[in-house]
Amino acid sequence: MASEVYVKMSDWALKSSGATIDTQRTSETYDCKENWGCRVLWFFCTANPPDTILEPDVSPGNCWSFRGHQGQVVIRLPARVHVTAITVQHVFKEVSPSGTDISAPRDVAVFLMDADGEEETLLGTFTYGVAKEAIQTFPLKNAPLPRAFAYIKLLVKSNWGNPAYTCIYRVQVHGKMAKPESLD
Repeated sequence: MASEVYVKMSDWALKSSGATIDTQRTSETYDCKENWGCRVLWFFCTANPPDTILEPDVSPGNCWSFRGHQGQVVIRLPARVHVTAITVQHVFKEVSPSGTDISAPRDVAVFLMDADGEEETLLGTFTYGVAKEAIQTFPLKNAPLPRAFAYIKLLVKSNWGNPAYTCIYRVQVHGKMAKPESLD
C-alpha cells in the first residue's frame, strides 16, 4: 500500500505537474547489486531512478539511492518559482527494508541555479533529523529572492552513517510562481 503525505503548500517538484530531473547534473544512481547483502536479498534492492523523489509514493524501499554519503540532485521545476521552503521525506527505521535509518540524508544545502548551471545561489542549509517526523519542511532563510529560478539543487553533504549509499524518498519544493514576463 502506498503511503502519501501531503503538505499544505504548493509542490513545484511533482513529476505529474511537469518537474523533471536534470540527469547530467545529478549523482549516479547506486546499484545495490555491488553490495554483498543486497545480492543475497536481491528482492529488496531495486535501483529506482532519480525521478522517484518527484512522486508521492513513499512506500518502504521506494526511494532513490546514490553512492556514498555525499551526492546531489538537480530538479527542473515546471515554472520559474520564488522558492521559500523544501520538504524532505525518508521512512522511519521501523518500516525501512534495512531496519535502519542510517541511509537517510543528514546535512543538506539547497541552491537555486540558472538553466546552464553557471550561476548558483545558496538558499539555505538544514539537517534532516531521523529522530523527528518522517516528513520535514525547512523554511529557507535566504528566501524568497527577488529573482525566480526553474532549477534547484539539493546537495546532500552527509547521511546518518551508511558508507555505501544515501536514500531520498521524496523532495517537495514550495514557493510562489513568478509572474509571466510581459511581451513589451
